Order: sequence, then C-alpha cells, then structure tokens
Amino acid sequence: MNSILAEEEFASGHQKPSLEKVEHTFGRSFSFMRFNDSAPNNDPLWHYHPEVELVFVEKGNGKRHIGNHISYYTAGDLVMIGSNLPHYGFTDRLTARNRENIIQFHPDIIQQAFEKVPEMRKISDLISQSQHGLTFYGKTKEKVGELTNNMAIQSYFDQFISLLSILHLLAQSNEYHLLNASKMTVQASLQDHVRIKVVFNHVIERFHTNIPLEEAADLINMTVPSFCRYFKKQTSKTFTQFVNEYRITHACKLLSETSRTISDICFECGFNNFAHFNKQFKKVTGQNPTTYRAEFKQVIAL
Repeated sequence: MNSILAEEEFASGHQKPSLEKVEHTFGRSFSFMRFNDSAPNNDPLWHYHPEVELVFVEKGNGKRHIGNHISYYTAGDLVMIGSNLPHYGFTDRLTARNRENIIQFHPDIIQQAFEKVPEMRKISDLISQSQHGLTFYGKTKEKVGELTNNMAIQSYFDQFISLLSILHLLAQSNEYHLLNASKMTVQASLQDHVRIKVVFNHVIERFHTNIPLEEAADLINMTVPSFCRYFKKQTSKTFTQFVNEYRITHACKLLSETSRTISDICFECGFNNFAHFNKQFKKVTGQNPTTYRAEFKQVIAL
C-alpha cells in the first residue's frame, strides 16, 4: 500500500507536534515564500507555530492534514491555518508545473496594531476563525491566488499592502469551509491532543481492516460509552465517521494515482460492501467514484 511521507511519519509514532520557529527577514513583520518544482517545500513534519499561515497551491495535488481534518485535494488549494493549529507540510504533489505560495504572519501585527481601526474588525474575526482551519474556493481562491503570485515581484511595502488586501478579501468572502468544527490549538489541550493521536495512529495502520469500538477504546483505557463521548467531543465526529472519512481519503488517493478497479479499491480501503462504499464516497466527496476519477484526470491534463 502506497502512502505519503506525512502519513508514514504520523504512523511511526510522532505523537506531539513540533514547534516550528518562523524566521522573518530583518525589518519585516511577515514572510512570503514561493516553492516550485526546482525549489520544493520538503518539510512534511507534524508541526505548529504561533504565526497564521496562508497557503496557495497552484495546480498541486496531495493530502492535507490540518488539526483533526484529513482530506485529499485535486485542483490546488487555498488554506488558512490559524495560530498554533497543528498541521503537516503539504506533500505528495502529483502534477507538473507546481507552485506554492506561503504567507506567514503573527496575528498580533493585525489584531493589536489595528485594534482600534473599525475597518479591520472583520479581518480580526477572520484570524480568530482561522483556528479551525479554513479552505477557500471559487472566485475568492482565484483572486487571492493571483494576488499572491504578484507578491513575488513586489517590494516589501507593497507586499504588506497586498497582504492587507488579501485578508480583506478573505474576510468578506462566503466561499469557504471550516476544516475543523472545533478549535484545536496546542495550548488548548495537549494531553487530549496526544490521546486522540494514539487513536489516529491506530486508524492509519488498520483502516483497511475492521476496527471494533472496543479495540479503539482499549487504546486509551476507556469503556466504549466513555470513548464514544470523548471522541465526539474532541473531534466533532463519531469514531465510525472518522474511520470512514479516512478510508474515503485513501480511496481518493488510489483513484487518482492508480488504474485499479473501483471494486478493488473499495475492499482495499476496508469496505466490505460495494454499495456502502459508493454511499460513503458520495457523502464525503459529493461525487461517485467514477465521476471523481474522471474529473481528476481532466485536472491532470490541464
């Protein structure tokens, strides 16, 4: 079974996220970085940092893991990752001509510097909302992508103006989804974070088999009823929902990367009923597996 580097490191026992120290160029309050095929971003570690991070991936594809959220994207991405929200570096790009723009800034430069400026109130709310992890789509994604591309040739001052324009645009937009129903920062509950990761690790290693609730509960020394309540409180999902979503995420990977039959993929991902697999796949992705694979091939051909 193929798996991405982030998945392998996660399963190998990295329980606590590492603190990443973000270095800014002297005289700057934020950082702007561009990665491409010749200068890739090779940092897939499970980490966090006080800085808010805005990532625009152009024509890139891969798996993203932000907080408790795991998904497989196929046509680039625009994501806002809040302060101290654990995440992996985006990895496993599948298309050529990749380009990734990353902006990192401490929330204080907005929330404190502009505390009394009423025009900045929505941006401050956006930064607070980003602790859930946000993914943007539609016209918002296109406009912000263009603005971040332009930043590569701008002066430091003009880049700062562009950053404010981007945050204003995002704060006004309704084209977004929350990646985590509840906030999941490192300071909030590191002990709970570690316990949940024990369960996550087990799912990653065993998702292709049946995982009884009793087995999952035993991992963190809980009864089944207590475990169900605890898991739902921590992740806003039932354990069954989480396992099924992870299985579908892996099915998306196999549909995108291999020519294996949908039936084979169904059983490899831990589903023992093809109709149930199709139902869960559509519930998670909004498409059936055949349509998903066909649309992915169109994206790759662009």
